[in-house]
Amino acid sequence: MMATTEECRSALKRLSDRLTRSEGGTGGVTSFDRSLSCHIKDLDVTFVGRLQDGLITVVDTLPGPPRDKAQIRLTMTGDDLVAMVDGELEFARAWASGRVRLEAGFRDLLRLKSLL
Repeated sequence: MMATTEECRSALKRLSDRLTRSEGGTGGVTSFDRSLSCHIKDLDVTFVGRLQDGLITVVDTLPGPPRDKAQIRLTMTGDDLVAMVDGELEFARAWASGRVRLEAGFRDLLRLKSLL
């Protein structure tokens, strides 16, 4: 069964909660303020928002791929998003295999590696 849009939105909320709780060890995420998009390929929707001070805020859910180039861009299936947030899929392994795509500036990638 494929993850729904609401399940993906809930997964992003849980990820945000986890980032906020682990703020002490996130290596400078408190000063992080970046635009964010998360394109869910199988649902063909994009969550658009911000990653600011360890908190992910989803501002909108749009049909199709991202319209604007966010500073941090994620692309994956809904099932992979839910599995990663639930701890059933390791981000590094999913990224290395191409299941998850992460695009960001080099400095942002270095800061994000401790979060994901």
